[in-house]
Amino acid sequence: MATELQNLSSYDPHTVPSGEGKRVGIVVSEWNYSVTGNLLNGALNTLLKFGVREEDIIVEHVPGSVELTYGARLLIEKAAVESVIILGCVIKGETPHFNYVCDSVTQGCTDLNLQQEVPVIFGLLTTLTLDQAKARSGGRHGNKGDEAAITALKMMALHSRYQ
Repeated sequence: MATELQNLSSYDPHTVPSGEGKRVGIVVSEWNYSVTGNLLNGALNTLLKFGVREEDIIVEHVPGSVELTYGARLLIEKAAVESVIILGCVIKGETPHFNYVCDSVTQGCTDLNLQQEVPVIFGLLTTLTLDQAKARSGGRHGNKGDEAAITALKMMALHSRYQ
């Protein structure tokens, strides 16, 4: 559903599984950090709210969005996490670079989800303007970081049902 029609931070708390005892990795891009830092705060606050302990959240920063999937793979392989959230922000400019970055991260996230036993949550904003990015990182459309954390909790619960 288009973000214009839904707040990214809206959810029914009764449908969100507990994160108690779970270990979650977050990989966040330093590029556009005024936006990605807000996404990170949203994800952290939501994970803590639903029972993930602070010491069970591993946060790693990478230079840009293309590096998100490599960071996610490292956390899966080396940090014994049960889910990884990738957080980034790509704002369309005047060159096709936007398309290459968005395609790369999307495909990398999909590949990790198909190849690994750990859900990787896509928290990449792909916007046309900085104003749109701000609206989706704690502004009028909520926070994609909240949504990504809720998704991680739900996917970890799904994974646990089939263990």
